[in-house]
Amino acid sequence: MGNEQRGRVRVERSAKRVRAYFGGELVADTTTPRLVWEIPHYPAYYLPLSSVRAELKPTGETKHSPSRGEGRVHDVVTAGGTAEGAAMIYADSPIEELRDVVRFEFAAMDEWLEEDEPIYVHPRDPYKRVDVLNSSRHVRVALDGVTLAASSQPRILFETSLPPRYYLPLSDVRFDLLRPSDTRTQCPYKGTADYWSVEVNGKLHEDIVWIYRTPLPESQKVAGLACFYSERVDLFIDGELQDKPKTPWS
Repeated sequence: MGNEQRGRVRVERSAKRVRAYFGGELVADTTTPRLVWEIPHYPAYYLPLSSVRAELKPTGETKHSPSRGEGRVHDVVTAGGTAEGAAMIYADSPIEELRDVVRFEFAAMDEWLEEDEPIYVHPRDPYKRVDVLNSSRHVRVALDGVTLAASSQPRILFETSLPPRYYLPLSDVRFDLLRPSDTRTQCPYKGTADYWSVEVNGKLHEDIVWIYRTPLPESQKVAGLACFYSERVDLFIDGELQDKPKTPWS
């Protein structure tokens, strides 16, 4: 893969086949997508205009990016419907590699595929890694002085740029303190998570426990295990209280 940098925006070619669908119709199909790091945390897909099968209808709206230039907003029109304002083209971008591609809003499409596998939330960063390791370290989770879980058989998930996450067998969690939640989230590396809230001393602490019941292949080792936000509970590792990490979930 070649890469090119312009200020804070990195552009890199990918060898993956990428497809996007909307309204039951194929919007684009390419084997030469570009990954563009518009923000530092993860990339977006920009797809060659030559790969687009849907109609891109100009809205007349423009949006300016200091790094990418003037973007022209388009509706994505297929036989199954219209995704309003879901495409952006930087035809006169100062970054040459962005002039002949289109950026589709990820969430506006019904489905994205890398090769023949669906992806969720955003494209996966090729420089981000997820490792799940078995451990015999003793993990205790407490809140307001009440132990919520204690286990000597955690699986620790190490994910680039995030704090370690300690996944514990359900048999080591106090289910009498858990309360069902309707919250669900998706992760491009782990899949779909279901949540519980915790009630301690008459107070409900919402959505601080999650579980991946059917995780994606790279995270299979955490299937059916519970994890607590270490930002919002007291986490003891081998008897030592850990500092609470500072993250967007703090």
